[in-house]
Amino acid sequence: MSKIAVFLADGFEEIEALTPIDMCRRAGIEVTTVSIKDDLNVMGSHKIPVRADALFEDVNYDEMDMLLLPGGGLGTENLEKCDKLTTLLKKADADGKYLSAICAAPRVLGKLGFLNGKKATCYPGNEEHLKGASYVPDKAVSDGRFITARGMGASVEFASLVITQLLGKEKADEIEKQIQFK
Repeated sequence: MSKIAVFLADGFEEIEALTPIDMCRRAGIEVTTVSIKDDLNVMGSHKIPVRADALFEDVNYDEMDMLLLPGGGLGTENLEKCDKLTTLLKKADADGKYLSAICAAPRVLGKLGFLNGKKATCYPGNEEHLKGASYVPDKAVSDGRFITARGMGASVEFASLVITQLLGKEKADEIEKQIQFK
């Protein structure tokens, strides 16, 4: 079974986190929501509280196939400030794991240099942080081990690319049909 860790920081964009979580779970992917702070309760950018499945230190990341970063301005800033997450992302990249980010969060991957030579997208105004990437204005972009998306309106396309990466296009199409996207 494929496994994903979704990192939640105060100020995360709720739809950008919950849509991929929902769609991936429907597809049979094991999703663990991870609080990057010392509390399972995380506040979304629109004041919707979410209780994470686990604290950062309590997850075995070696078992994860993909790490996913939801956006939101404040949420992305909090992800960027989290040294333990930065360390984990560097290890995951070195280990060849899939990395995905939506909205402002692709800048986390870009600032770390992971998107160098890759096609990527992000929320408008964050392009300068995609160091070495070839910016593409599409809603969602997949290039090798990396998936990026522009924002909340691209959440379904983003989640579909995540499912495609881990389980194949047929499964992603099945979930899109199930949720009445197609």
